[in-house]
Amino acid sequence: MIALLGVLLLLAGRLPGAGSIGKLPGDIIVRRENFTFYFPITTSILASIVLSLLAWFLWRR
Repeated sequence: MIALLGVLLLLAGRLPGAGSIGKLPGDIIVRRENFTFYFPITTSILASIVLSLLAWFLWRR
């Protein structure tokens, strides 16, 4: 399941408009000379909400 999700994310990156996934307002990016720290907190919250709703709809029966 995790591998399938990874492949879907790779393919989704090629879709138009998909480049903004992971670059939402609220995502934390710290750039220094030889260091970049990226924490997609807003993207993680949004993904959690979407996956929770999907799971709720699938297991509702």
